[in-house]
Amino acid sequence: MAQRRVIRTQVGIVGAGPAGLMLSHLLARSGVESVVVEARTRPEIETTIRAGILEHGSVRMLLDNEVSDRVLREGYEHEGIELRFNGEGHRIDFADLVGESVWLYPQTDVFMDLAAARERDGGDVRYGVRDTRVENVVDAPAIEFTDADGVQWRIECEYLAGTDGSRSICRRELPETMRRSYFREYPFAWFGILCEAPPSSPELIYANSPHGFALISQRTDTVQRMYFQCDKDTDPHQWSEEQIWAELQRRVEGNGFALKQGPVFEKTVLPFRSFVCEPLRHGRLLLAGDAGHTVPPTGAKGLNLALADVAVLHRALTDYFDTGSTTGIDAYSDTALTRVWKAQHFSYWMTSMLHENPESNAFDRKRQLGELSSVVTSRAGSTWLAEAYTGWPGR
Repeated sequence: MAQRRVIRTQVGIVGAGPAGLMLSHLLARSGVESVVVEARTRPEIETTIRAGILEHGSVRMLLDNEVSDRVLREGYEHEGIELRFNGEGHRIDFADLVGESVWLYPQTDVFMDLAAARERDGGDVRYGVRDTRVENVVDAPAIEFTDADGVQWRIECEYLAGTDGSRSICRRELPETMRRSYFREYPFAWFGILCEAPPSSPELIYANSPHGFALISQRTDTVQRMYFQCDKDTDPHQWSEEQIWAELQRRVEGNGFALKQGPVFEKTVLPFRSFVCEPLRHGRLLLAGDAGHTVPPTGAKGLNLALADVAVLHRALTDYFDTGSTTGIDAYSDTALTRVWKAQHFSYWMTSMLHENPESNAFDRKRQLGELSSVVTSRAGSTWLAEAYTGWPGR
């Protein structure tokens, strides 16, 4: 067997999604070396279409760190959302309430921008690797893998960042005696479509109806993304276009509002799950993004939480390599988890307020409508939603 080739670097990163690439990019700008490994090929990631709403802090992160300004040129700034219930729409005006906005910009595009930036800046990112494993995470981290050409490698590093998604191999390195896992499974899913049509609304519509939740979103000027609540065992291929449009329309019915329809070219079912791993650090291993936590998509927090983790982790690692202090690294897990649990609460709250729970009774339905009314008729309630949706300060 051929001997493994050895690379020595300061930070080894497993996972080249937005979290891993952003961490590598920020470290490079601070003079810290890193190597990133990723099981998927770059074209595979670029062709996996994923939606995305970016908080104002995430947009500034891309711009201030010179990743790309494409979000300003090709993204869509939204200064509010609509909550729709009882056949009426109620706008939550972010700009008026908190002076901020969000940007409709797909996670796929964030990846493409970061991948291009790492290539532009000479970053070491290894796509399409296999047989990846990590070892000695407590005191002498190493990553072993086989690259796309069949060459075996070993990366020896001072710190290891696990940004390898919800099926993280890095997370498994936390001993069961110290790892605490918190789960919430939801009794429903989202039926998602992409269709060729003009936008039905200038901003996102979150609709609560007796038939279940619907989200009217956007993709581009000619391609739209929409979702409706469904059973988690639903087979999307059993639904015709006529059935899909009828179901979406009846969930947003009222005030003469009509969806702009067009050919459906993608159908998927997205299960709902909340998860948090504590702690996010073990020895010299630090978890970020989906490797440490996932949220249901209702609150649009997943990608933004990952980037917030990375901001904290970047400062901690940079401080260590600049001064030798581990203060930031020691505090990383608690600092990141404070925001994670705030986001978990917001995502759970939005989900429970807007979706029809199969186990609900008439009282639960009336209470839910009372909650929605309380939010849209109270400036304080609307402000809290706006602040949480657009992103808390302190990234």
